[in-house]
Amino acid sequence: MIRREGDRIAIAGSVTLENVTGILAEAVAHVRAGASQVDLGEVSELDSSLLAAILALIREARRESRTLMISSLPAGLKTLAGLYGVEDLLPLSSTASSQ
Repeated sequence: MIRREGDRIAIAGSVTLENVTGILAEAVAHVRAGASQVDLGEVSELDSSLLAAILALIREARRESRTLMISSLPAGLKTLAGLYGVEDLLPLSSTASSQ
């Protein structure tokens, strides 16, 4: 589920291979409409598809000549980004990590 609050979108619940396509499509529409922050603090379950989706959203924002900030990065996603060597590609806000 995605909730829009001003220039911020909050992604909640499970984000896995089973549902990431729909979540990504909705999130891309919000980024194209001006969202500049993605809050992941309410993600309850994830797999590497969430990392791929976040990278796709960052790429979409760059196409629009904007920066997309990521906040409340789940520990599991941070671990996956480190394993894949892409952590430096994630523009993290000051509230990026959740413990």
